[in-house]
Amino acid sequence: MGSQTASWQIYAINLARATERWQKLCAQFEQLDLVYERVEAVEGARLPAELPEFSELSYKLLHGRRRTPAEIGCYLSHIECARRLLASPHTHALILEDDVLLAPQTRAVVDAAIERASEWDILRLSTVNHGRKFPYAPLVEEYNLAIALTREKGAGGYVINRRAAEVFLRRLLPIRVAWDIAFDVEHLYGLRSVFVDPLPIDQNTGQESQIQNDIRRFRLPRWRYLTVFPTRVFFESTRFVSRSLQLIKMKWLCRHDWAAQQAAMEAPTILKFPAHAAQQPASQQEKRRAA
Repeated sequence: MGSQTASWQIYAINLARATERWQKLCAQFEQLDLVYERVEAVEGARLPAELPEFSELSYKLLHGRRRTPAEIGCYLSHIECARRLLASPHTHALILEDDVLLAPQTRAVVDAAIERASEWDILRLSTVNHGRKFPYAPLVEEYNLAIALTREKGAGGYVINRRAAEVFLRRLLPIRVAWDIAFDVEHLYGLRSVFVDPLPIDQNTGQESQIQNDIRRFRLPRWRYLTVFPTRVFFESTRFVSRSLQLIKMKWLCRHDWAAQQAAMEAPTILKFPAHAAQQPASQQEKRRAA
């Protein structure tokens, strides 16, 4: 099933009943020659009423919803991927949901980003938003490392290191908000998140969402904004400040990378000829003298 760099492993989340999605994703893995491990998604509707990993009060106050089975199942599925990374010998994990579309350069992008692993804990490869990403260092081809200053929804494809996995298990349980909110405020847990721009993984593939279909019926009445709004303001403001400082720092530290790339692009091409080509005129002169 392929042989990408041994330092990272793919964990692909898939519901047992979503066989068509799995077949489509496997076809992409085979085409791109990628090693992968299937992680059976948690069916939130089958979870027991008493769930130690879930805080019902926090979920209502911070997220403004009653217990939402699909969101909880999704959350626990991502947590399981972090757990599997820590149980493995790998340094990084590419975590995928089963409705994504991978660019042909996905492997090269991840390999290049891992070469700069000291700069990040979470590498975001997809989003369902269209917020601006500010590039700070080149990777491969047209892809760059970048930082987003605002909220980016979705968790269709991202890479984590072992430190991030440890923080996920230690700090992101019990469940208080949806997964794509929880890991998008990484700065609150001392983690660093960067994006790849342009995105090598497309999460807007038109497939029917297994989470958002019936989400409205779980929303609490309008009083929820009394607690949810201040929470979101806190998340957004602290994220903006933290990532702005991160962007300034990385642009300064990586300023020479852009210069090196530009110099390589502008360097003149030197034509090299085989040694025998340079000797050919002398040989022809010797033949004339002999004649």
